[in-house]
Amino acid sequence: MGIEDVVAIVVFIARCCVFFTLSVLMLYAIRHYWMGISRLKLSHPKDFNELVGFVMPNITVMVPMHNEEKVAADVLQALVDCDYDWTRLQIIAINDRSTDGTRAIIDEYAEKYKIIEPLHRSEGAGGKPAALLEATKLATGDIILLFDADYIPGRAMLKMLAAPFVDIEVGAVMGRVVPHNVGGSLLAGLLSLERAAGYQSAQQSRFNHGFTAQFGGTVGGVRATALAAIGGWDPASLTEDTDLTFRMLLQGWRVAYVNRAECYEEVPQSWTVRKKQLNRWVTGHTECLHKYWRQIVRAKFLSRLEKADSLLLLAMYLTAPVMVMGWLASLVLFFAESAHEVPILAIAMSFVGYQLFSNQATFMEIGIASMLDGSRERMLLLPLNLLNFFASTGAICSALMRFYWSRIWGDGGPGWDKTKRTREPGDNPSGPSGGNNIQMVSRTANGLYYSHKTSGD
Repeated sequence: MGIEDVVAIVVFIARCCVFFTLSVLMLYAIRHYWMGISRLKLSHPKDFNELVGFVMPNITVMVPMHNEEKVAADVLQALVDCDYDWTRLQIIAINDRSTDGTRAIIDEYAEKYKIIEPLHRSEGAGGKPAALLEATKLATGDIILLFDADYIPGRAMLKMLAAPFVDIEVGAVMGRVVPHNVGGSLLAGLLSLERAAGYQSAQQSRFNHGFTAQFGGTVGGVRATALAAIGGWDPASLTEDTDLTFRMLLQGWRVAYVNRAECYEEVPQSWTVRKKQLNRWVTGHTECLHKYWRQIVRAKFLSRLEKADSLLLLAMYLTAPVMVMGWLASLVLFFAESAHEVPILAIAMSFVGYQLFSNQATFMEIGIASMLDGSRERMLLLPLNLLNFFASTGAICSALMRFYWSRIWGDGGPGWDKTKRTREPGDNPSGPSGGNNIQMVSRTANGLYYSHKTSGD
């Protein structure tokens, strides 16, 4: 075999890689354009807001916390400030083996507000799914609502999340996540673009067209009977929310989306924290792909479009290595003289470059979401989103390599890792032995909270 034969084989392989890359990216591009344009054309987004305040089932709100002294008081105060009927409300504050002042904050709030029930975990499996599994045994509500510790729900949030359960087919509901620390760093501002596109555009569009919205594990809830029917939480899953979404789907339940139920979160402000978060998401998401894709394909009650949408959602992180493969193949074709005899190189470069604008939080969806939100200032960050795109592509590829390496060699893969908080309270709690000073928070004009100490009664 001569050098010309080797070059011909390499060029052929490169062309096959480019064709495969273009096929995959075109599917995602069509999906993103369809979602974005259809969302823009919606004059009446589907929701249940006309029922807010009329549907008032018994609910249990669960807040899992691990070393959350910086934010614990904020979320607990926001929940007791909610205008839900306290006779129908149970709040379970979960202290999952914290080593800071989280336990003291929970106990002091539980003493002041009788609707708060503390759950202190000191043994057993760690991580959010395991904590939820134990807390669910104590839940008395027909509906279980979830909030991560860094989230700040508004006063009407519980009513808005409870309303969709009037539909007996709804097994879970998801609200909208909005970052409140967008000015903390450039990364936080870029992540706000990603969140806007994912919720305002993609989630609302999918829900309006009858597809299952993705349950995000916070700012949402599940029907207790539906949760029991699918086997409860999976403590072995790194992304219990994605796992629950597709178990619900495969059991015939629907996930509703409430765009107006906006809840404020703290997004990562440093790339180190963001990379760890992505590693957990990529690993858990890809686990669900391998776990459920056969069942999705075989599901008789799902339409072809529903199956395609579900598979594309589960496989979205795989677009990163596919895209890298396309870049490398295009580079090979660029230097191969024979490839310049046909327009495949130009096509490859055009479409692989186009993927910069059609992957996950697309430029078009970001623009549409920003326009619908009336946020002109956010649009100024659009060009800089390329930085987040390239950095995320590398982090996703790295996470996938570790994931498949662990599957081959059986080393268990990465474990659960808590996202670092940057919000600082005004004072640290003194604990039960520190007197009657209780760390509380008050609402500011913009709807957020600031921490302070008050004297106990």
